[in-house]
Order: sequence, then C-alpha cells, then structure tokens
Amino acid sequence: MNESLESLYSACSMQSDTEPLLQNGQHASSQPEASSARPAQPQASPRQKVQRSQPVHILAVRRLQEEDQQLKTSSLPAIPNPFPELCGPGSPPVLPPGSLPPSQSQAPAKQEANPEKAEVTRASHQSLPVPRPAPPKVQAKDVKVFSEDGTSKVVEIPTDMTARDLCQLLVYKSHCVDDNSWTLVEHHPHLGLERCLEDHELVVQVEGTMASESKFLFRKNYAKYEFFKNPMNFFPEQMVTWCQQSNGGQTQLLQNFLNSSSCPEIQGFLHVKEMGRKSWKKLYVCLRRSGLYCSTKGTSKEPRHLQLLADLEESNIFSLISGKKQYGAPTDHGLCIKPNKVKTETKELRLLCAEDEQIRACWMTAFRLLKYGMLLYQNYRIPQQRKALLSPFSTPVRSVSENSLVAMDFSGQTGRVIENPAEAQSAALEEGHAWRKRSTRMNILGSQSPLHPSTLSSVIHRTQHWFHGRISREESHRIIKQQGLVDGLFLLRDSQSNPKAFVLTLCHHQKIKNFQILPCEDEGQTFFSLDDGNTKFSDLIQLVDFYQLNKGVLPCKLKHHCIRVAL
Repeated sequence: MNESLESLYSACSMQSDTEPLLQNGQHASSQPEASSARPAQPQASPRQKVQRSQPVHILAVRRLQEEDQQLKTSSLPAIPNPFPELCGPGSPPVLPPGSLPPSQSQAPAKQEANPEKAEVTRASHQSLPVPRPAPPKVQAKDVKVFSEDGTSKVVEIPTDMTARDLCQLLVYKSHCVDDNSWTLVEHHPHLGLERCLEDHELVVQVEGTMASESKFLFRKNYAKYEFFKNPMNFFPEQMVTWCQQSNGGQTQLLQNFLNSSSCPEIQGFLHVKEMGRKSWKKLYVCLRRSGLYCSTKGTSKEPRHLQLLADLEESNIFSLISGKKQYGAPTDHGLCIKPNKVKTETKELRLLCAEDEQIRACWMTAFRLLKYGMLLYQNYRIPQQRKALLSPFSTPVRSVSENSLVAMDFSGQTGRVIENPAEAQSAALEEGHAWRKRSTRMNILGSQSPLHPSTLSSVIHRTQHWFHGRISREESHRIIKQQGLVDGLFLLRDSQSNPKAFVLTLCHHQKIKNFQILPCEDEGQTFFSLDDGNTKFSDLIQLVDFYQLNKGVLPCKLKHHCIRVAL
C-alpha cells in the first residue's frame, strides 16, 4: 500500500509541474469546468487570448508573498476575479457583491481557490528548500549517583540512557581509567538489598521502581562477566542438570543457557525464609526458565512435588547486605528475589541463603542468564568489539590492573623481557637498592625534598589507589566482595595488630586471604617484606609492582586493585 501511494503521489506531482498556469493562477485543463459554472463572459481580443493562454513566470519572492498573504487571510474565501479585463489599472481586482448566483457563489469559489493555493505552494517549493520540522526534544531527568566514599554527583541524563552509557559518562567526568569494569548499583538500605544493573537497562526506568530511600552507587565490579571466561568456576557439576533435548557436555554450558531450545536447570539445597515468618527452612530448590521451585518431598523433582517460589519475569535478584542482622539469615551468603512492584514492603520478598559464596554466585549467575540470555553476551562483547575497532594511536590508557606489566632489562644496548622469575626478583631488588642510593645522594647534595628517604618510603604508598588506610578486616573483606570475587583482586591497608606493619588482602578462588607485610632493617635502612625477609623492597609501591609480575609466595599474581573514586 505504501509503494502504491508513493507512485501515485509522484505521478500527481509530475502532472502538476507540466501543466501551464493561467494569468489568474488556474490550470489550463480546469478552465472549461470553471467557465461552465460562471455566467457568460464577453469575448476577449486575440491579444488577450494569447496572453491568457501562455504560462506566466512568477518570481520566488512574489510567490512567497502571495502564499503568505493567503495564509494570513485563510479564514476568508479566496475568490479569483473571472473578469480581469474589466478591471482598470487603478481599481482592485475584487468582485462586487451579487456578481455570482447565490447557489454557486460559495462552493465553486472554494473549489477554485484550492488548486491556485496548491499550485503556488508547489511552485515555491520547487524554487526554495522547504524547512524541515525540528526533531522532538528528548526529555532529560536529573539522577543523583553516589560513590563509595559518600560523595555524590547530580547528572542530567536523557530518558533512554542505559547503565553502560551513564557509567562511561561518570568515568569521563571523574577522570578514571575506563576498563569496562565500572557498574551502576541499585542500593536499597532500608531493605538491605543491592544489585548491579545490567548494561542494557534504562536508568530512568529502574529509578521508577525504587523508593525514596534507595540510591544509585558508582562502583567497580570485576566479576560482572567473569562467568563467560571461567564458566566451570561458577557452575559446579553437581548443581547442573541437563534437559532431555540437550545432548551437550559441560563445555557447552553457556551455549545451552543462551539457547532458548535447551534449558539446563540449577538445583541444590538453600535456606528459604518462610513468608510472613522469621523462621528459615532448608529446602531442595531448582531453577527453571518458568521460575524457581522447591520440592515438598526431599529431592524429588516430579511435577506433583514441585511448588513455585518466585517468578522470573517481573523480578530481579539481589544480594543481602546484612542478612544475619536484618533478617536472621543462617549465613552471610544471602540473596533475594524482589518483584519490581515492591518498593518498601518486605512481605513479598523471597529471601534465600546459600552455604558459601560459590553456591550463591552460581544461583545469581544462573538467574541472570535465564532472565536475559543473549543480551548478557552482547553486553560482554561490546567492549571487545569497540577495542578492536580502535586504531593503535587512539587506544585508551591501560590500567596496571590489567596485568600489562612485564619485567624488562635495560642494562644492554637494547631492552629484553625477563622471563625467569628468579632473575626478575634479583632485578627488582637491585632496582630498589639503586632507588635508595639515588634518594640518599640527592639529599646529601641538598635537594629540595623535605622528606628523608626513610620517611618518604613509609608514606609514599598513601598516594596509591590500592591503599585504603586504616580500615578493619571486616571492611576490607566487604570491599573485596562488593567489587567482585575474582582471582587477583587486592588492596593494602594498615595493620590493626601492629602499627608498623601493613596487610595485603587478596582474593583467590572466591576466598579472601590476608598476608602481613612486616618492616625489616638491613644496614640501617628499613625495608618491607612479605616472606619474612627473603624478598625485601624499599617501599610498598615496589612490592606491589613486583607481585603484579610474580606471584612469589602468594597463591596468584596481583591483578586488580580495589579503588574508590570521589565523584
């Protein structure tokens, strides 16, 4: 239908462009119809006939003036003069009243005015470009975003902005390194819940489901798409069951999650809080595409023994911030399925609790995959595709947390990569001694540095993002959990038991471990060591740089550092 209308419109336009205009603005083909509706006219001279039958060239300015005049007087009927030869040069071409029959004085006039107006407008469009209407203005809304240190920023965003776009905007405004690990967190302090928004979710739409006490947090989350890299760490074999039409193995786990025809199920025991009560009950639970079910008879998954716990369509999965304190959860690894319509009430929340962090991560990851499917994989691939399209000269600054450092030897004419860990360790020690000697020599020569080398080495680490100062052990564990339990995630802090020592908090295999960094003296100089003096460093910066290249006594290398950015 649209093609036929377009062809009809083009044919009509071509016909109107080829027909000549008479002196009074009418088509030549419509003259017999107009003359039949009018009284008889006196015969005009041959010279006048020739003038009336020839096309008249109308200037663009005159056309616009005539069009503007017609628009101003559009409320009055525009009646053309049928007797132009009777009007003198001084008299206006206006018909006297009663010159036409009363039955035909209105209708023919309107019929004749419309072709003239359409032809003048069409002619003016041919000579001047038609101004296009302005596009509709996109509505904007102010959104307040908080950082980890309590600072906030109000950002005006359009209603169609996604969480990924807002994170990139905040990264630009805060001068951070964009390593695609920043995320927007939906935080509900009154409910004790929080979750990371998916990159494709609309911020304004999510804000409409939040209460007045809720807020957005700007935070790192290195584990956002970690299950695409190491799926076996997130899905233990005993928790995954394949349906009958799926004949793939564990290597096709993600493909079956993303494929709508196959439906792997996640099952296992969870502590479930009873609705309207404070008690928790341990049940056998299975997660399917249709929802979350619990078995009323042991581990049976027969349809008659399954009872629906929660629906996945209009709900999202959250982590419990303080499940033990607020809800009396049996462990600290709680999760919640919250319907979008719930803002402040806790009666409709489905509270669950896992035995350890790996089981909770499995349930939450499976919930995300079953709910969004291929959208998560597209969100995961977008940063990689953008990075591949960037030229080598427009590559953004890389962060040291990307494990981009290598040990180099520049003692010869050309530099070489040190692959032997023992040689890298000796090179780091030699570099530390050389840095100490240079600092001592500069102070002897009267440098402008107000700090002694020993004093400088004890405070220079406080300028680094990975150092978090005097925080407790529990606080350091909470920060590690919030920014993702991935291998190599770390931070440094002051020791609470020894005021001269420091603590390295490191995540490995979804478990958090602490390593004490003790000061030691050698030839009157103070060093820092993590392995009882076997490997010594002049300051904590050299220590962190070394263990980013070599794991040494650590279970893994230092890869990502926890960071807090002030907005």
